[in-house]
Amino acid sequence: MTERGAVMTIFEAYNNTKKRLAAAGIEDSVFEAKAIIRHITGLSNNEILTNYMNNLTEFQENNLTAIMRQREIRYPLQYILGNWGFYKYKFKVGVGVLIPRNDTEILVETASEFLKDKKNPQVLDLCAGSGCIGISLAKDYPDAAVVMVEKFEEAARYIKQNIELNEAYNTLLLMGDVLEGAGSGEYDLIVSNPPYIPKTELSLMNEETKFEPETALLCEGDGLKFYRVIAEKYKASLKNGGMLAFEVGFSQAQSVCDILKQNGYSDIRTVKDYNGTDRVVCAVK
Repeated sequence: MTERGAVMTIFEAYNNTKKRLAAAGIEDSVFEAKAIIRHITGLSNNEILTNYMNNLTEFQENNLTAIMRQREIRYPLQYILGNWGFYKYKFKVGVGVLIPRNDTEILVETASEFLKDKKNPQVLDLCAGSGCIGISLAKDYPDAAVVMVEKFEEAARYIKQNIELNEAYNTLLLMGDVLEGAGSGEYDLIVSNPPYIPKTELSLMNEETKFEPETALLCEGDGLKFYRVIAEKYKASLKNGGMLAFEVGFSQAQSVCDILKQNGYSDIRTVKDYNGTDRVVCAVK
């Protein structure tokens, strides 16, 4: 048996982790330190509080060391942990798939509110990524039928895992290119968080984002291509009275509203995110 150096308590590990994260330039070092300690110990927040003077095992210390090496080079915490809470559910994430964001929860909340009076609603989720939007809606409404369209196999693998993880068996995954009109049918709701960041803004993205797939983030030109195509091509797939709802980038809301107006949609409105930015644009056919 090898000798260990000074043994670290859970409390010491948390404080050390918090300091190292802050030194690496990570804004929410307190939240992340708690998440990492929960992950390596398997304890809840309450259990950590009652066991904070317990020593870490050698395995836990080694795990913490490995995690911190990755996080200090700004490798995304969500990829390190392998799953992430989004809306009311949990999703597997990793290399090749977009990390679910808090802002996207606004899109799910808006869509879920629209569906609350619908019976057996038909939902289409375009550019599905991890499946967090479509699966969340499927879980909220077990009588719904949710079709998720994804082009890339790397992301589709996570959709399949997340369907199983959440037992969202009222969903269907279709492999296809949204820009070519995949996922035809007749739907009460079409929802999408498409790539919308112009390549000219790549340098403004944070360090973690650079580990995510560019195909899920970047859009050629002004970043509005997917909105134009979806608004036009998928209108025929929307029932009369059905809603089209988008997540949009910073400062894109008015442009997307204009696109929807040009394509003859009505009841066009925006919804703000937690920071007061117009994050969702929706309209009715």
